[in-house]
Amino acid sequence: MIARFFGLSVAAVCLGAMASAEEGALKAWVDARAGTGEPVHWVSEGGIYAYPSGEQLFGMIGFDSSTVIWPEDPAEKVIHLTRKTFAYTDVETGEVITEYNGQKVEPIAYPYQLIEYRYEDGRIYGDVTQGTGDRVRKIISEDGIAARKMGDTWAFTASVFLDFPLPTGAQYQAWENYDFFIHPEGSVDEPHQMSWQRYGALPAWAGGEQAIYHLLTHRVESQEEFPPELLAWARENKPQWLVPPADLAEIKAIQQGDPATGFGG
Repeated sequence: MIARFFGLSVAAVCLGAMASAEEGALKAWVDARAGTGEPVHWVSEGGIYAYPSGEQLFGMIGFDSSTVIWPEDPAEKVIHLTRKTFAYTDVETGEVITEYNGQKVEPIAYPYQLIEYRYEDGRIYGDVTQGTGDRVRKIISEDGIAARKMGDTWAFTASVFLDFPLPTGAQYQAWENYDFFIHPEGSVDEPHQMSWQRYGALPAWAGGEQAIYHLLTHRVESQEEFPPELLAWARENKPQWLVPPADLAEIKAIQQGDPATGFGG
């Protein structure tokens, strides 16, 4: 009886430790990615390169603004609310490109993304809902985010293999990889870091050839911490992106094309 009780106690302790580890990984990820209260921002800078020559074609700058809704019931998914925008820049001058070879160039801009996180079998899964009207799409996370410790640093890796039809009839295919490094507070000047790579087609205005994208990103706590050039561009061209969606009701209104949101359908 004592041995049986001891065995059950050890099992309970082990299960409790596993649950704590799972909760720790998920909380570390969400706290870093979406903050713990006030909105946070991830600012990016990088370049786009021809493949296979390696010639740099464009620069790129951008940011996302994020917040989080933690559920009252631990069994429910954590909700990450975000919107993001990125602009192409001239390699030589660093200026944002608005025209290229006589064609208009628009920034990449998502008025919202709703990400639902869950923890299963040692990985974090984030299902992404985006789009408006009949283009609302939910991308189910198949492979999840790997969470591991490197000393005191959390490393989170998400590889995304995209393959879905577009309204034009074409097939959207691309590979993207996100490596987040979350260092202990106070250990480095920028404790929240991310490296992003993408292999996929350029926009039609740029020729549509396959290319390599690479961005380096870090988190800031307020607009005042943005790089000055990025903040000036955002305030002039994408001011609504400087704050995340307020709540699920705002996202629903955007999805339905409500003009009161200020976002087009």
